[in-house]
Amino acid sequence: MLGYLLRRILAAIPVMGVVALFVFLLLRLTPGDPAAILAGDNATPEQLERIRTSLGLNEPIYIQFYTWIVKLLHGDLGVSLISNKPILEMIGPRLEPSISVALATIILSIVVAVPLGVIAAWKHGTWIDRFVMGLSVLGFSVPVFVIGYVLIQIFAINLHWVPVQGFRSISAGFGPFFERLILPTCTLSFIYVALIARMTRASMLDVLGEDYVRTARAKGIGETGVLLRHALRNAAVPVITVIGSGFALLISGVVVTESVFNLPGIGRLTVDAVLARDYPVIQAMILLTSGIYVAVNLLIDLAYTLLDPRIRY
Repeated sequence: MLGYLLRRILAAIPVMGVVALFVFLLLRLTPGDPAAILAGDNATPEQLERIRTSLGLNEPIYIQFYTWIVKLLHGDLGVSLISNKPILEMIGPRLEPSISVALATIILSIVVAVPLGVIAAWKHGTWIDRFVMGLSVLGFSVPVFVIGYVLIQIFAINLHWVPVQGFRSISAGFGPFFERLILPTCTLSFIYVALIARMTRASMLDVLGEDYVRTARAKGIGETGVLLRHALRNAAVPVITVIGSGFALLISGVVVTESVFNLPGIGRLTVDAVLARDYPVIQAMILLTSGIYVAVNLLIDLAYTLLDPRIRY
């Protein structure tokens, strides 16, 4: 296991290297003068020269890349061209909303979707199965912003149970934190419950026809034990893959949901940077997103051995 872990970590280094090279060339390969793109059409020659100097654009490209990589390895992601703040200081406060929503969404989705998928597979072909699959189709079909606005209208405006928008840090108290977290969590959970439930059902249907499941039933093991100890554990590999990929996507930022509920997360920071053509921030967000996906995929691969004892590295 340790050797496999080291090989995967070493394999991730060239992947992140390619991503870093692409991110570096993102600005340099843009048609036209990068300084003019950043400064706008009305920039003076003095402003353009100042931007070129600050970004090191007057240096050879290999020196620019070396300087950028050295700063990156020291944790320096650069400075925003719009706010003139260090990018790390901009990302830091945005992590808590994104991670909070991602964790709450994944936990709620697993708690709801996995039992639904197991029951649908167990009662395959019955009205229960059709009902669960109907809910899954509904979750896939309705746009997330529609679900968000419906929940806001019902629970925030009509019933006044929760605030409409915004985010409160957990340091301000669990009550305000939970009140502003529940609506975006429920909104995103519609999609992920549908996805995880369908994947769980499909995997369970494949496993329930295996010989070891029939052997377990023949030995007199109860149906609950067969479903949970034998079937679900062996069917969990594709399910955990979907859960991990969804978690990485959520942390990377769900732009629509963050916009609907006015959450100051990573997704909105990325969109604001794109609209403002703040290239250093865009570069940093691409690197951050890539790193999250690489780390989550590594954790998923390591979790396979815990879920399926037949897998050995």
